Amino acid sequence: MLDFLLGHSLWAFRSGELAFARGWPLLVLGLCAVVGIVAIVATLLRHQLSWWKAGVLGLLQSAFLVLLLVLLWRPVLNVEQIRDRENVVAVLMDDSGSMNVAADAASTRRDHAVAALDAGVLKEIAARSDLRLFSFSDRAQSVDALAQLSGGAAATRIGDALDTVTQMAASVPLAAVVLVTDGADTGGTLSEAALARFASAGIPVHTVGVGPEQPRNDLELEQLQVPPTAVAGATATATVSIRHQGQQSTKVRIYDGDKIIAAQDVVLGSVPGLATVAMEFPAGEAGVRDLRVVLDAVPQETLLTNNERRAVIEVDDRRRSVLYVEGEPRWEYKFIRRAAEADRRLRLASAVRATPNRYYRQGVASGSDLENGFPATAAELFGYDAVVLGSIEAAALSRDQHEWLKEFVDRRGGSLLLLAGRDGLGDGGWSRVPVSQLLPAMLPGGSARTFGARASRVRLTEYGRESPVGRFDADPVRNDKAWAELPPLADFQELGRLRPGAVVLIESVVGERAEPLLVTQRYGRGASFLLGTATTWRWQMQLPLADQRHETFWRQLLYTLAIPAPSRVSLQGDRAVYEDDQPVTLEAEVLDESFKPVPDATVQIRATSDTGAEAPVTVTPSGKADGRYTVAVDARAAGLYRVELTAMSGTRELGKATTHLRRADGVLEQFSAWQHRPMLERIAHDTGGRYWSLDDLDGLPEAIRYSRAGMVERQTLDLWNMPLAFLLLALLKAGEWLLRRYWRRL
Repeated sequence: MLDFLLGHSLWAFRSGELAFARGWPLLVLGLCAVVGIVAIVATLLRHQLSWWKAGVLGLLQSAFLVLLLVLLWRPVLNVEQIRDRENVVAVLMDDSGSMNVAADAASTRRDHAVAALDAGVLKEIAARSDLRLFSFSDRAQSVDALAQLSGGAAATRIGDALDTVTQMAASVPLAAVVLVTDGADTGGTLSEAALARFASAGIPVHTVGVGPEQPRNDLELEQLQVPPTAVAGATATATVSIRHQGQQSTKVRIYDGDKIIAAQDVVLGSVPGLATVAMEFPAGEAGVRDLRVVLDAVPQETLLTNNERRAVIEVDDRRRSVLYVEGEPRWEYKFIRRAAEADRRLRLASAVRATPNRYYRQGVASGSDLENGFPATAAELFGYDAVVLGSIEAAALSRDQHEWLKEFVDRRGGSLLLLAGRDGLGDGGWSRVPVSQLLPAMLPGGSARTFGARASRVRLTEYGRESPVGRFDADPVRNDKAWAELPPLADFQELGRLRPGAVVLIESVVGERAEPLLVTQRYGRGASFLLGTATTWRWQMQLPLADQRHETFWRQLLYTLAIPAPSRVSLQGDRAVYEDDQPVTLEAEVLDESFKPVPDATVQIRATSDTGAEAPVTVTPSGKADGRYTVAVDARAAGLYRVELTAMSGTRELGKATTHLRRADGVLEQFSAWQHRPMLERIAHDTGGRYWSLDDLDGLPEAIRYSRAGMVERQTLDLWNMPLAFLLLALLKAGEWLLRRYWRRL
């Protein structure tokens, strides 16, 4: 009806430019309108009419005059439209796994999309253009008919599909692209650069959205975060994010293979959104944990395949080595050693200065270790994973040892912890040595003493609650209570002004005043820590004998220091579960005993699946003499893969590394399986197309007709003969006549 009243297609008005064919000056049009309106006003003033009646009649007469003048100037519409039968229109139909999701009891989203296009839309497009059909998922390919779609591909790469089709414009006149999809790009191909590339191509992309814009009665395990490694016998934490539509609760279960190792009820709440929960589970013995995290289904849930995610954890029983050098015998040293000795997975090699020239050593590997209190070579120091320095002055170390200590954190990737004490931190001169550059605070360096007696309570910060250091209990409320009940500390040492990258884990609280107590920051490949007290031993002395909070704190702190330290030979990827069929890219690094790169090493890789089949592997040096190598594993088949690396320098073995990865099959297609309308609207807007829904495709062929891409021709469409214009003229005069008759002013 609207097209009839306008005399032309609505899309002609959207894409065309308005002009006047007479060529008469618009100034004359304006002057005629002004003169006519003045004459109308003068005529109405001679009649005995109230002001509002005169105003209504004047408005109707003026509108009639202006419209008549505009029509006399002969308005036209200059449009560009594609030439019939001389252009190509490409229709891209999503054929990925997410299109297999049921739309109703009898059909899928793909079925609905095909039915909507076959209802006459494709026939109308083909009447004016060369219609070419494509299906796409992980790649785009030509099809003869939409009935040929097989469906179920493991990934969706919308950007790659658009690239493939728009490249046709180099050889054929491509007028438009019709993209039919739910908009879920699981291949990550719709980057900002890709969107800018499509916009600059000058080819309008009309997007057709498929599927509901909001999930319907569905729980989705949207994100799963699990640490890539864990220590044998320890407790690991999985962070689970659940998207829901107001369901009240569910249960999360963690399986190691077919064995359930943890379960937790989760309250979701009545407001739709994202609920995140942290779940603790036992890491178990050394080896690989192939985990499944599963959500219990809610009644009548529409999609169950997105209730599960996989994760792989490497659990190792390698004993972590921590070096602890203390400048004087004190209670803190005794209780730290007691906490570490109870854990066989920690080796605390310690040296405490008993006299100016003699150190009392414990936990050393041989009689010559730490004879002078601190390692005599850089290689010996780099053999540890972490270093703890107590109340010992910086002058006790040589210039070389200070440089080694800095390199230990920066290049080796170890952690350094400085403890408070009479000769510790700023009072020990640590603000004036190279190590000070990597500390999280600018230690005071004046002559005034910063260490002294002060009673204070401890309190976790938000960062401390998230860190393993502050974990006494998995429940946040009980954990805060456990910290609040700790006996007060008896001393405190000022740490100075914090650096921009510093993170405060624990605070010392006196009344309303809180100061940083345990602070850390990353530096290079490692990290540094400062602890501003030497009386945590009071927690053990003033708590019941069975209370293990002091031992737990120190073991967790020592693990936090030691576990991140990398090995000399490593092999790792950006994640442990790969959810498409592309080759998996890992990065290998080979370092010598001093943790310097070995660029000319011989790297041997072997990758085997859980079925025993070997996967092809390609190793490529980085070319930067940094000891890094890119490892591409062609793990196409779904399953768990073991990848083993052996690094050689000539006939000498530098070390070995092993990692595991899982290649899942079609998993990504089951997540975020709703219609991503904002992305589809952006593609259409940036390229000059339009977004369409499946139940409103009638105008699509006409919109393509007025595309400005491909082979186009310019036309001038008259507007003076629009039925709408004559209808308006008649209505204006009829309205005036009826009012005059009603007011008896004919």
